[in-house]
Amino acid sequence: MFKTYLRLLGFAKPLSRYAVPYFFYAALHALFNTCNYALITPILKTMFAEDYAFHPVYEMPAIAFREQTLTDFINFVYTHLFGTEFKMTYVLALLAAILIVVNLLSNLFRYLSSYTVESMRATTLQRMRNEMFDNIIRMNVGYFSDQRKGDIISRITSDVMVVQYCITNTLQVAFREPFLIIGYLVLMINISWELSVFSVLFLPLVGLTIGSIVKRLRHPASRNQKRMGELVSVLDESLSGVKIIKTYNATEYIKRKFHALNAEITRLMLWMARRQQLASPMSEFLGILAVAVILIFGGSLVMGGSLSAAGFITFIAVFSQITRPVRAFIDQFANINQGVAAGERIFEIVDALPEIVDAPNAAEFGGLKDKIEFRNVHFSYDGSREVLDGISFEIRKGETVALVGPSGGGKSTLSELIPRFYEAGAGDILFDGRSIREYSQDSIRAHMSLVSQDTVLFNDTIEANIAMGREGAAHDEVVEAAKIANAHNFIVECADGYATNIGDRGAKLSGGQRQRLSIARAVLKNPEVLILDEATSALDTESEKLVQEALTKLLKGRTSVVIAHRLSTIHNADKIIVIDGGRIAEQGTHGELMAKNGIYAKLIEMQNIA
Repeated sequence: MFKTYLRLLGFAKPLSRYAVPYFFYAALHALFNTCNYALITPILKTMFAEDYAFHPVYEMPAIAFREQTLTDFINFVYTHLFGTEFKMTYVLALLAAILIVVNLLSNLFRYLSSYTVESMRATTLQRMRNEMFDNIIRMNVGYFSDQRKGDIISRITSDVMVVQYCITNTLQVAFREPFLIIGYLVLMINISWELSVFSVLFLPLVGLTIGSIVKRLRHPASRNQKRMGELVSVLDESLSGVKIIKTYNATEYIKRKFHALNAEITRLMLWMARRQQLASPMSEFLGILAVAVILIFGGSLVMGGSLSAAGFITFIAVFSQITRPVRAFIDQFANINQGVAAGERIFEIVDALPEIVDAPNAAEFGGLKDKIEFRNVHFSYDGSREVLDGISFEIRKGETVALVGPSGGGKSTLSELIPRFYEAGAGDILFDGRSIREYSQDSIRAHMSLVSQDTVLFNDTIEANIAMGREGAAHDEVVEAAKIANAHNFIVECADGYATNIGDRGAKLSGGQRQRLSIARAVLKNPEVLILDEATSALDTESEKLVQEALTKLLKGRTSVVIAHRLSTIHNADKIIVIDGGRIAEQGTHGELMAKNGIYAKLIEMQNIA
């Protein structure tokens, strides 16, 4: 736990930037706040004419923690303002003015300390989210197959909110509350050391009682954060798949699933709230109990003449206030407990390492000059069943190679090894005779584009989605790419043309329109190597015709890997490779494979294209 806590503080670096000014602001706030209550005694003595010892003071008294020092200071100010004649009205006016100034300074430094904490909180939150997102986005594709998207979102949002308060509360635990406690204790001792000893012996009882309540909060907090991640995941899946839910009348099932998670989160929150909220009334009750005992003990001191009535009232007022920072001090530890629980979930993301990393001396891929070669490639997702089993073939520069075969044969997996989304378990992939592992991933992907069946668009304008293919592209270049992709005509018909927002995942567009934007993005990037993964399989006949025309323009002169179920789209491929059960069953041109009358010919026959 302590190790996690120290790591969380690392997000607030440099801590001294906030801790040093906060130290001074908190100390000055505690000083002036204590002075507020120290003024109670002279005010009461003046109002009730209780032996207020006025005498002219012409020099500033030396600073000391004694009641007489405060009296001398008041007399010094009074003497310079009103002379040596004592008038109760003038004294009360002076005390009121001092009280206002002291209270103003107390609240000023309280504001400055709070502002420092807020600055630290905002900066910490920004740094934490940036680091989490940066680490997530650099993870390889396989990482997201094992994670719930909603849980990741929950960690970046709700968990981070819990942790930021854990970090910023550290300053309050370390400085503000202790300074207030010390200030009040000094004032109490100055009034009556006998009463102070009794009170100090009582305060640990409050601390131990509240501590026993809050220390049990950590594990329920951890479970609560985990369930919150599951709830966000269900919410995300439900909103994304609302059409399927309604089609299959699964509304009640989804509602029950959501309600069950929500009920468990509510139960955990109530359990933690009962524990956490019990701390404050319990400490307040114990404080009142102590005040009641102090009334008896302090009253005997007043009756015995060892304590003035004004001093006794001031002591009770100060003691009633000292329980507040003690309660706050303990409450901060409860928040830190919950923050550490959330912090452990955050560090699971921050500490996650991508399975695929560049070699220390990775070279920059400068472009394909000869060929891409698969050499006895094996691959498995879980280590138990091989998806690819000894695949070997070549893709020469400028060639279009089509991958066909039954579903689940490993075609998409094979294509995802080329941009190194996954790493081959055995064998190797070579670019111009050099292993893919010797190049940096970014430099390889800089020369590639992917157009898949599942078109990925973002909730932004049409132009922004196309321009993602090349940062800084001019508007004319975007328009030219859209024309090549047969997308320009429908774009200009949109309400705001290229500035039209397409909604979440391009929901405002048809499937064919989304696919053509994806092709326009690839056109703009102008890649050397193009991967098409069933780019037309989900389209109607008219959309397929437009998209196929765009793809034909895009494929021209490029090294391409095409995965297709509609075999009519790959007749003209330079090489067709039939993948079956993770192995190459056949390869050749369309005519050669038809002559073999094997798997490819049967697939053609099944699609009634022969």
